[in-house]
Amino acid sequence: MNSNNAGSNSGSATGATTHRRGRRAALIAGLVAATALPLAITASAEATSAGPTAGTAAFRSISGQPSNSVSRIADFYGAYIDAQSGPGEGGNLVTELRKYYVDADYLTEIEAWEDANHADGVLRAQNVPAKWTVTDNGKADHSEAVVTMTWGDRTTTELVVDMNRDHEIIHIGDEGIGGK
Repeated sequence: MNSNNAGSNSGSATGATTHRRGRRAALIAGLVAATALPLAITASAEATSAGPTAGTAAFRSISGQPSNSVSRIADFYGAYIDAQSGPGEGGNLVTELRKYYVDADYLTEIEAWEDANHADGVLRAQNVPAKWTVTDNGKADHSEAVVTMTWGDRTTTELVVDMNRDHEIIHIGDEGIGGK
């Protein structure tokens, strides 16, 4: 009879141990969830409200169309700044980008501006910006965009760039062709 009691006691002990382990596991899982959920909500809110940052896993997308003048101005400035920032300051690539995107007649004006000002006529500066943004500025008979360049010291400058219907840059300056 003792052996039966011992067996039933040990069975009860095993059942109690299993029950305690289950409660402990549930308690630990609850604590982990209670701790992780607010962190996940905070991280999600930061990624949503602050936009993509280096610390989040959000992906950015950039789009454009070769038939869209503002896209073409952005493509030109992006490639041009990349080339100027690269080894050898772009060399032939800078020249080829200018030939491809800038109207031939206006290219001679840029070169004349460079001779007179001893600076890059596309950037209107001696240095290369750290960042750039292109914003549509509208126009009826041609396209106009504002290129905002951010420099290493976080100051910005703006250029107005005009493009004809053939997708060639026909003006770069402080004001657009229409005086905007």
